[in-house]
Amino acid sequence: MTPLLFTLITFFASVAAGVLGSLLGLGGGIIVVPLLTLAMGVDIKHAIGASIVSVIATSSGAGAAYVRERMTNVRVAMLLEVATVSGAITGAYLAGLFAGRGLFLLFGALMAYSAIAMSRGKHEHHGAIVPPDPLADRLKLHGSYFDAARGHDVHYRVAFTKLGFGLMYLAGVASGLLGIGSGVFKVPAMDLAMRMPIKASTATSNFMIGVTAAASAGVWFSRGDVNPFIAAPVASGVTIGAVAGSKLLGRLAGRKIRLAFVVVLLVVAGQMLWKGAHT
Repeated sequence: MTPLLFTLITFFASVAAGVLGSLLGLGGGIIVVPLLTLAMGVDIKHAIGASIVSVIATSSGAGAAYVRERMTNVRVAMLLEVATVSGAITGAYLAGLFAGRGLFLLFGALMAYSAIAMSRGKHEHHGAIVPPDPLADRLKLHGSYFDAARGHDVHYRVAFTKLGFGLMYLAGVASGLLGIGSGVFKVPAMDLAMRMPIKASTATSNFMIGVTAAASAGVWFSRGDVNPFIAAPVASGVTIGAVAGSKLLGRLAGRKIRLAFVVVLLVVAGQMLWKGAHT
């Protein structure tokens, strides 16, 4: 494959990854890493390095739009970011201890688990009874947003704040270790554990993933795993796709977003597990 063809394929595929990543709060890395490793033959550590750059780009493109539309719960994001940044730095250092095959298998297993968890959460929490959480009350974490698909404001209450904080540390470890922005864990944690609606979870995840990825990016860069030839078309394409995807979230039904999230995770999990088993 010529360098020009590689760049073009990577760029346009990254645009699609950016759209999907911004809609699902995944950061695009969950698409970019399998694309580069399985289809383009790139070493997984270089793919993860490019993915981390793309996650920062996604957050910059989509995160700002969701804050402007008031879909992002900024108070929740700032609280949980303390845990995810700590976890991201931990994960980035741990990544140097894993062989490529181990990263494939770990990546696939974590994706499969997230898919199963999200498929069970078929309900939206509008009108559901949410357990009281004094910490969430004290920190004023509850929120609301305008749902264009429903045509009215959605008000929700946050629960199990301490559990969510612990899960976010693990999400940060996964981000630094796998270069996926940890949206695949942040969205289920907020949606299932903290009882936030899927759209608010997705928007808040987009806001958080860039900070989490930036915390671990320096470690990957210092090891020489960020290849500019790979990272440049990925970051450019993902940014364009993220901006486009941010305009679609409000118009889509929550159940469609959840279904797309589960399908993407299952496909990627299967691919990565197969690759890990045959490496």
